[in-house]
Amino acid sequence: MAAARLTTVSPFQMIFLRKNDKAVLHVKHGWLVLFIFLVFTHCSKKTEEQSVPSIDIKYAKGFSVKKDGDFTWVTVNYPYQGATTAYQYLLVPKGKTAPSHPANVKVVEVPIETIVCTSTTHIPHLDYLGVTDKLVGFPSPDYISSEKARARIDSGLVQDLGIDKGMNLELLYTLKASMVMGYTMSADLGQLKKVEEMGIPVVINGEYLEGDPLGRAEWIKFTSLFFGKEKIADSVFNAIETEYKSTRDKLASVGQKPSVLCGTVYGDAWFMPGGQNYASTLLKDAGNNYLWASDSTHGWLEISFESVYDRAKDADLWIVGAFDTFEQLEAADQRYAMFKPFKTKEVYNYNARLGAKGGNDFLELGYLRPDIILKDLVKIGHPDLLPDHQLYFHAKLK
Repeated sequence: MAAARLTTVSPFQMIFLRKNDKAVLHVKHGWLVLFIFLVFTHCSKKTEEQSVPSIDIKYAKGFSVKKDGDFTWVTVNYPYQGATTAYQYLLVPKGKTAPSHPANVKVVEVPIETIVCTSTTHIPHLDYLGVTDKLVGFPSPDYISSEKARARIDSGLVQDLGIDKGMNLELLYTLKASMVMGYTMSADLGQLKKVEEMGIPVVINGEYLEGDPLGRAEWIKFTSLFFGKEKIADSVFNAIETEYKSTRDKLASVGQKPSVLCGTVYGDAWFMPGGQNYASTLLKDAGNNYLWASDSTHGWLEISFESVYDRAKDADLWIVGAFDTFEQLEAADQRYAMFKPFKTKEVYNYNARLGAKGGNDFLELGYLRPDIILKDLVKIGHPDLLPDHQLYFHAKLK
C-alpha cells in the first residue's frame, strides 16, 4: 500500500490511497474528515459542482482553459503529433444558450450525463473524479483494469463497442452518450469523424503527447471540466504533484547513479524511449542514469542490437516490457543473456498489476499516477532511500 500513498503536507492535503481501485482517504486533522468525505462522496453536491473561477495549468502543454462567465473555452493545443491546428470546445451549462462562436468550435453541454471513452488511460480520471458510473461504452473493455469500471462492465452497464478502429457505430449511437472522449494519431479522425456526423460530441484527449510526467497527470483537470468536478481534480492533482516532487527531492544529493537500459528487440530493431521522452524523464527524476539520456528526441528510438549491446552490455539495471521470467526473456532472444543485468538478475518489468481480464494497470493508471512510477524507479535504483516502499507497478523478473 505504501506505493499509492500521497503524503499529507498541509492541513488541506489528503493522503490518497488506491487499494484495488477503491479510494481510501486519510487526514491528519480530524475535523477535516467530514469535509473531505462530503466532497468525495457527493454528499455536498453544491460544493462539488461549483466551478472554480479559473483553471491553473502548471505542467500540461497540450490544453488550455479560459472561463468566460458561465461558459468555458477549452483548447486542445496539440491533438496529435505534429498538429498545426488546435481543436476548440465550448462548454455550455445546461439550460444556457451558447454565445456566438466560430463554426469549427464544438459545443458540449455540461455537465455531461454519460460518456464513451476510447483509451484505458481515461478510466482512472473517472474513478478519481467519482464519475465511473457515467461510463456506458468502451472499445474492447477487457483491457480495462479498474475494479469500479469492471463492476459496471460485468453488470452489463458498459457496452463493448468492438475494436478501436472498427467500432460498432450503430451500437454506439443507441447509447445516446453525452460525449465520446477519443484520441488520434493524425488529422484523420477515422471512426471518430463518423461519430461526430451522428451528432455525438467528440472531444480529443492528447495527454499521451505530454513529455512531463506531471503534465500527463494534469489532464485529469481536462476531464473534470465536462463533469463540473474541477475542484476535485485540482485537489487530486495537487496531492500527486506534492508526492512526486517530494520523492524527486530525495534524489537531489544522490551520489552514484545506476546505469539503466530499457526495452527489447521488436522485428529488426531495439525499441527504447528517446532521451527527452516521458519515460526518460521519470528515470532521470528517479536518480538513474538512462544510457540514452543525451538523445534529443521525444519519441521512441529504433536502434540495432549491435549498437545497443556496445553501449549497454554493462548496464546496472534493465527495464523490459511483457516478460515475467528470465526463461521467457532468453527464449525470445538468446543474445539477451549476454547483458550484465541478465547475469546479475537486475531486470524488471511493469506487469505487477494486471486486471481481471489481463489489462495492464501500469498502462492504465500510470499516466495519472507518475508519483507511484517514480517511487518504483527510486526503489529499483536506490532501495535504501525508500525503505518502506513496496514495488507497485514493477516487479523483478523471476
